[in-house]
This record gives sequence, structure tokens and C-alpha cells, in this order.
Amino acid sequence: MPSKDFKLTIDSGSATPVFQQLVDQIHFAINTGELTHGDRLPSIRSLASEHQLATNTVAKAFRQLEFRGLLTARDRSGYLVANTDDNRYRSRGVSSDKTEVHRIVDSMDLGALPGAFCKVTEDYLSGDPDACNVIHADGSGTKSIIAYLYYKETGDPSVFKGISQDSIVMNLDDLLCIGTTGRILISNTINRNALNVPGEVVAALIEGSEEFLALLRDQGVQIYSGGGETADVGDLTGTVVVDSSAVAIMKKADAIANPIVPDMSIVGLSSTGQCAYENTENSGIGSNGLTSARHDMLHGDYGRDYPETYDCNVNPSLVYCGPWHLGDSLPNSTLTVGQALLSPTRSYAPFIHLLLDNMRSEVAGIIHCSGGAQTKCLKFGSDIHFVKDNLFPLPPLFDAIQQASETSWEEMYRVFNMGHRMEVYIPHHLVGEVIEMAQEFGIAAQRVGYTEAAENGSQLTLTDPDDREFIYR
Repeated sequence: MPSKDFKLTIDSGSATPVFQQLVDQIHFAINTGELTHGDRLPSIRSLASEHQLATNTVAKAFRQLEFRGLLTARDRSGYLVANTDDNRYRSRGVSSDKTEVHRIVDSMDLGALPGAFCKVTEDYLSGDPDACNVIHADGSGTKSIIAYLYYKETGDPSVFKGISQDSIVMNLDDLLCIGTTGRILISNTINRNALNVPGEVVAALIEGSEEFLALLRDQGVQIYSGGGETADVGDLTGTVVVDSSAVAIMKKADAIANPIVPDMSIVGLSSTGQCAYENTENSGIGSNGLTSARHDMLHGDYGRDYPETYDCNVNPSLVYCGPWHLGDSLPNSTLTVGQALLSPTRSYAPFIHLLLDNMRSEVAGIIHCSGGAQTKCLKFGSDIHFVKDNLFPLPPLFDAIQQASETSWEEMYRVFNMGHRMEVYIPHHLVGEVIEMAQEFGIAAQRVGYTEAAENGSQLTLTDPDDREFIYR
């Protein structure tokens, strides 16, 4: 395939390094459509020769663009322009499916239960051969920056209590997927810039964590605080980052290995509404895709007024390029934009505990639709055709994100949960019973699809509420 010709001008007298000139001009050519998905760039050697540059300079620029997700390296074909839908997300320094991470992690020791949702190890903590250890780390991601914006605009630090919940749930609900229902110990880490994030914010984060853990214990979930760390890292972050880790010991016999097979029903648990243990309506946003949602939804005023909330290396056209302010009403919703984006991530722990108490042996798998969203299922089972043909109606927030960003619907289902954030894989005859259990907690549930046999690897066929069909492999 011949390389694509495009305009490239190098100014050796400019104060901008040649490497950065290459990065900026190629990035601009992709943003403006001069270079499109699949176009092949000239070889490193030919570009270096044409512009009298060192090959290492060109190679460094290409690697930086590859890191941003704008280029992809192909054997014998050199560098190609990557998929344009994913460019918008990855150009902000994030990955929807963490492919580069899984490329490394998947080749490591898979633990005592390969195929499980989280890594399960031998019981190194107590030495019981019949037990296993699980440890998990995650956080609230860039959702904490939206809380920071809200705090700066309103002066109300209590918004960070929801951020504490987000951080805990992203650990707890992953552990649910391997059947952890016993005692869980949580530790929190708060990394802040003390100049911008004062003590009252830290206090709200700690109080929010303790209040949420107490609420979960009231619902029968044995989860406790193991302390934490507050680090002042002003040279690393302009605002605040909130992370948590969770550890538990469980019986090997109780662990769920996600042995997903054909001829199973998929029951989805809604991410929206107000369940029995929530104080307010939930928009369904969870804690994934917030980098995209933050910039594509929120107005440029936030970038102007709070430059500490974004990376100056990101293309300016991708920074706070949305139409809304936090106090604006979200279309077709009772929530404001800020309330919707900051809606605390729902935990399904009370329901999952009841489910496993009643039918642990019947549950073939539990999948938390976090990183990878509706395509997360493809990481589990072998030669499975996942068919999702009865999804929940599209929540207003995700519709607004799609309209603001013009992200393809195919990519939206890869980045956002789009209405349900937890899936239970069970025999067909138990669907009604599982739905009734969820309803006891005020959680809407429905059969969203099924599994069948596939050849030559697993795939997902997803039909959205508007009858658009997407195929993922």
C-alpha cells in the first residue's frame, strides 16, 4: 500500500523542537481529516531523508503519536493512522480497553484460578491450602476532577463523598465477580495538590468513605476500613486523585472462575434509577469514560478558569469542548449536567451477596462492565458468541455524551455501560428468580441476551434499542 502524501513543513529555526513539530503537524493532519483511518505514513527513513532529519527524531515522533493512539505500527507496512473513533479517547491519554496493559499482564502468572474476573492467588496471608487471596486496586479516575470543578464553583466539599464511594465500588464490585462475599478490607490513597485541595476536601473524602462502608455493612456486606494514605504530590497532579485497594481471604471452593459456556442467559442489572440503598437518582455514569464525558460535555470556560485540571499536551481542540456548564439541566432528565456526571457509582454488592447465598453453584459467571463496557464479556469464556439483543433504554446522559462528542454508537458501547453495569450468567430457567431478587433492592433487571457456541474465537453481537447492530471480536 503506498504512503499517503500530506503537507509537512519543518522550520529548523523555530524554538519548537523538530520532534514536537512532527508530532503537532501529523496530529493536526489527523484531526482535520487530511490523514484518515488506515492511511500509511511515509517510512521513517524516507521522511528523515526528505527533511534532512535524524532517523531517531522521526522514530521518536512516531512512537509518541502511537502512544497517543493516533498511529499504529504494522509489520512491513510501517505506521498507519489508527481507528478515528478511538483517536478522540486515546488522544487525551487514556485507553478504553487498556490493550497495551493486557498485552503485558496476560502473559504473566494468571494465579490460582485462570479465567477469573480478578487474579486469585494462593493463600499467602494465612497459609491455608484450601483458601485463596484476592487483592484489587482501582480508583475514581478523572471523575475526581469533575468534583474539583464543582467544588471550585460552589465551595461545597461534600461533593467528594461521592468520589470516595466511586473509588471503593470500583474495587468491591470487581471482587464480587469472583464470588467474594466475606470480610473485605479497604485502604484509601489520596494524592493531592495541597495548594488547590485543602483539608476540608480530605476530610470529606475520609468521611465519605467511612459513611459508605457503614451503609454497606447495614446491607449485610462485611467491608471495613484498613486506613490509608494522604500524599501531597503537588508536582505530580494539579488537583486530586482518589484510589483504593481491597484485600480478602476466601475459600477456593467459593471462587467463581467465570466458566461461561453456550446456552446461558445474560441478566443485566440497571445502572440507573434509585435503588433501595441510594439517597438520590443515579444517572448510570459509573466511573468509566469520564475523561471523554468531562471534555466532550463541559464548556471551554472550565479550561480557561481551571487550567490545573487538564494536561497542556493534549490538543486544545479536545479540551473542554462541550456545550454545557455543571448547573445546566441535562436534556430529557430531572438531573443537572453536574449531578449526572457526579452521580456516585452504584454498588451491586447487597444483591450479589443475596444471589450467591441462594444459588452460588448455578452462577456461571459475573461480569462488571467497567473497562471495555459492553465488550468486557469478550475477555471471558472460549469460542462463545455473546448475543445482547434486549438492552435497557438508553439513559439520557449517554445520549447527551454521544451527541456532544459525535462518537460512533459502536464506540459508545465500548467505552460506557450504556444502561447496565453488571451482568449475571445463569441457566435460562433461573432468569425470573434472579430478576425478582434484584427487585427486592429496587434494582431493575432483565434478560439482556444469551450465549451460544461460536467458531474461531468469541464474538459479541449487540443490537441497541434503536435496532443498530454492532459486532465486536
